[in-house]
Parts: sequence; structure tokens; C-alpha cells
Amino acid sequence: MNTRRNFLAAAGLLAAGAASRAALAVAPEPHHRAAADTAPPLHPGSGRPYNPVVTLNGWSLPFRMNNGVKEFHLVAEPVEREIAPGMVARLWGYNGSSPGPTIEAVEGDRVRLFVTNKLPEHTTVHWHGILLPNGMDGVGGLTQPQIKPGQTYVYEFVLNKSGTFMYHPHADEMVQMAMGAMGLFIVHPKNPRQMAVQRDYAFLINAYDIDPGASVPRVNTMLDFNLWTWNSRAFPGIAPLVAQTGERVRIRIGNLTMTNHPIHLHGHVFEVAGTDGGWVPKTARWPEVTVDVAVGQMRAIEFVADNPGDWAFHCHKAHHTMNAMGHSVPTMIGVQQDDLTPALQKLLPDYMAMGSSGMAEMAEMDMPLPDNTLPMMTGRGPYGAIEMGGMFSVLKVRDRLPELAAQTPDQLAWATLDAFGWYAMPAGTQARAVDAALAPAAARDPHAPAPTSAPSGGASAPAAAPQTLQVQKPGAHHGH
Repeated sequence: MNTRRNFLAAAGLLAAGAASRAALAVAPEPHHRAAADTAPPLHPGSGRPYNPVVTLNGWSLPFRMNNGVKEFHLVAEPVEREIAPGMVARLWGYNGSSPGPTIEAVEGDRVRLFVTNKLPEHTTVHWHGILLPNGMDGVGGLTQPQIKPGQTYVYEFVLNKSGTFMYHPHADEMVQMAMGAMGLFIVHPKNPRQMAVQRDYAFLINAYDIDPGASVPRVNTMLDFNLWTWNSRAFPGIAPLVAQTGERVRIRIGNLTMTNHPIHLHGHVFEVAGTDGGWVPKTARWPEVTVDVAVGQMRAIEFVADNPGDWAFHCHKAHHTMNAMGHSVPTMIGVQQDDLTPALQKLLPDYMAMGSSGMAEMAEMDMPLPDNTLPMMTGRGPYGAIEMGGMFSVLKVRDRLPELAAQTPDQLAWATLDAFGWYAMPAGTQARAVDAALAPAAARDPHAPAPTSAPSGGASAPAAAPQTLQVQKPGAHHGH
């Protein structure tokens, strides 16, 4: 029935569509990317020079220059994101990905950011940590009207200081961030030589509560998440970080979960070089191996990669390095289940007894899982199951990278990200099993080569060899 109300509603939709098309006509063409691998760093083709970052399992948003103004175009929209091989989540993000693309600019730049809303509800964008005019702060209802579905708004301001920042909605914030709407905003120093490093990595900490077999997060969850992720990726889906011995490395970390995260790096000592408030003077830094990143905070850590190897890099909350773990699982340590298992398998053919002697066995057991979910413990190394998931990756440090000697350091950063060669320990530098043939250390000839033993399970250890990271050609892809 064509009533006046229906006619006016239809006319309103047509007018909104026309307004949206008019707004998009002046905005830069939006770029989209849905792939979950790590994109090469985006070198500026115009504007002030800077040393770009490498976003773990992410990418940087291209821009255009318009009369001296750097213009970007964000599109808030539903996206699909592979959390790790075997699981895809239906999230909200920007320009095809969650988190959205990293925005990179330079101190002193005037930026113009177009935001088009393709979500099913209104939104805004808050530029977290950036000092700007009040009307550009992006708080819906306080500093601006909300951006309705189909509308495009524009934000414009000058970047007055360099540092590591974020962007996220400030409208229905609990739901939209729980669905993955967020991104990094990097402001580089005006002088590219200031705060220069050879490797500059960045990622956001986020978390989701997705029931096994489901794909949409439970947005009302406050603390009991079951997928703890970096850039919406869980191990073994998180890319490794790569460095050459002697290089200075920066890792920028932002936390948009609802709890703090003690981020721990093995094999190296670092300093906190920056916060979301700016850079920390060198005289005010102190050595750490773990940095606690609280809710809403940014931290930039720096260190010299002076210890070759494959070094664990992870959140130190134990349950944050697991996937899809139920919070009501009973503790069965010490409970003998062998006599009950046959009877239970008559009722539940896929039933498997577990937990009597701990949970490590779950990493080796081939358990049936619902579709579109991940094992609680996953990922394998050269000696068997790593027994980690969630917020875990590996820092790969090698003495030399001869195949890339002619390339620049930032090209090395992305070209080696998918090179999954394992570190071969030099003789005598690896823990080993003690057996009857092993003489007491004091009785051995100090000049004799150290005895070696094979890893558990009968696999051969990687042979000691010059530490060279094998590099695939750009564009190729290797799975974990």
C-alpha cells in the first residue's frame, strides 16, 4: 500500500543515496584488502618522506595529495577475517579488513580523512591519542552527530606530534569494538633520521568470544573471551617478526581489549621507547623483558637484535596463549578415566578421555572439532607441538641474510616474514636428555665436542649450519 509515509521514506532513502554519491565524488577512491598475510611496507610516493612500518598480518592505507593535504578514505563495513587457517570470523572493520588498514602520516601533515559508513548502524571514528580540535574528536553525540548508514563524514586536522596512535568508533563502542572495528594510526617524525630503526613492526591486541562452530562474536562478553588475538589473528596464524643480528628493532603495540596484557620477549632486553602520549626520552627508559600494556594504551618497545635464534614473543597470561577454551572445563588431574572410557564411547563414539595428567596431550591428540573453530593448543615447531595458541609469535634473528644483501632493510622486513626456516642451534648450545653415556661435565675433555641427542619422538634436530634465513620470492606464500 503506497501511503504518504512510505512515499516520504522512499524519497528520504533516495535523497540519502544521492547525498552519499555526491560525497563520494569528492573523496579519494577507497582501497580494500581482505588478505590476512603481511603486506609490504607502503613507501610514500608523494608528501614528506618517512620510514614506513610493517603491520603484522595487515597493511597500510594508500593516500592522495590534494593541494598539500594528505587524504585518506576509510569505509566502515562488515568483513570476514581468517583468525587462523581453519577458522573465519564475521567481523566489522574498515576497507575489507579487521583491524582496518594502518594510517601513516608525518608530523606537521594536514590530513583529511573521509569516513563512509556501510555498517547496519550509525558510527563515528575517534582518533585515539591524537591532539586535534574538539570538533574532530569523533565522540558521537558530544562532538558530532553520528554517521548514519550510507553517510560519508570528513575529519581534517594537523598532526602536531609524532608517535603511535589508534582509531576506533566512539558510537555503540562496546559492540563495534567487540566486532573488530579499530586500526593503527602512525605519525612519523618530521626528520626521517629521528628515532630511526631498521625494523618497525606494529599490531593491535584484540579479543573475541566466538562459540566453537560459530563465526560472529558475542558482543556482550566482558572478560571471558576465548580467542585472544593480535590484529585479529591467533597463533599459528600470526606472522613471525624477522631481524638480522645487530639491527635495531621497534615493536608498536596497542591494546583495545578489556584487560591488560604483559607482553614478554625471550632472548632480548628492550626499553619502552614510546607510549600513546609520545616518545620517552632515553634518559627516562629502563630495561625490561616484559611490558604490561593496559586497556587503551599504546607501547613502543625497542631493542638490538643481538641474539640469533627463534625466540618466543607472547602475552604472559597463560590463558591468552590458548584458543577457544571453555571456562567451565573441570580439572581432571589425578582422576583415572580408563575404566569409564569404553562405556562412554558406546554412547558418544567420539569421546576421548583427557586431562588426567595435564592438558599437554591435547596438542598431540587428533580430536574432532566443530566446523570453523581452532584447537585449544596448536602450532608445531621442529621438535613437536609448541602447545600455544592465541597471542604468540616468534622473533627470528639470523646472523646474515645474503640472498637479500642488495635490498634495503625495510624490504628485508616484509620479504622474510613468510620464511619459516627453523634456527639450527650450534653444537653444545641446546638442552638435551641425560643418559648413561653422558659423563659428568667435570670429567669430560673441555675441548671435545658436546654430545647431542635427538628431539623427542625420534625426529632429527636441525643440523648446525651458518644461520641463513631462506627467503621466498615476493608474492609467493607458504603456510605454517
